[in-house]
Amino acid sequence: MDKEAGKRLAAEEAAKHVTTDMTLGLGTGSTARYFVDIMGERVKQGWTLRGIPTSEETRRQAQSLGIEIIEPDETTIIDVAIDGTDEADPSFNLIKGGGAALLREKIVAKAARKFIVIADKSKRVVALGAFPLPIEISPFSWALTVSAIRAALTANGFTAPRLSLRATDGTPVKTDGGNLIIDAELGRIDAPIELERALAAIPGVLESGLFCGMTDMIIYGDTDGVSVVKP
Repeated sequence: MDKEAGKRLAAEEAAKHVTTDMTLGLGTGSTARYFVDIMGERVKQGWTLRGIPTSEETRRQAQSLGIEIIEPDETTIIDVAIDGTDEADPSFNLIKGGGAALLREKIVAKAARKFIVIADKSKRVVALGAFPLPIEISPFSWALTVSAIRAALTANGFTAPRLSLRATDGTPVKTDGGNLIIDAELGRIDAPIELERALAAIPGVLESGLFCGMTDMIIYGDTDGVSVVKP
């Protein structure tokens, strides 16, 4: 399967849900980039679109394409948020955060009237967990937070979970908000909703990459076309 072709086709299908004068949540990552490119083409054709990017990378891309970037206030209505995923299970639960933007992605997805996920078909899984679960944490006394995460994972049935601080060439990865990412290798997550709640209760955990009960539609693409699934 040509994954890039699948991503592109999924993004093109998602674009059918956008009309001029919409306010969009713009996701982060390789699949979302295709969608943002398509929206840039629409702007060149005369459309009016406003974007709320979930990362500085997406902000730069959108601005370079002429998409208006806005800072939302309490009255802002996000018509639709469109983003990729690292995994999606049959119950429409997701793991996101491979691009280190999970906190901002979840804020925007939760606020949107509709949250559409786009992905190549390799992201469709029977159960979450093969992809390490990203957990965004405060840098303050971060080791204490990691200890609490380890205890919560153990209490939720994960034996000796492997946790690692995400780093590049030995330097910790920082999110756009200046936070750290812990990647948890769990193998299989049979109760993602319960785990999401347990992690959210830990002081120092800003957000986990579990997106449960949020997805309105998933569009999967491959070289044979797209499939659209809804809860």
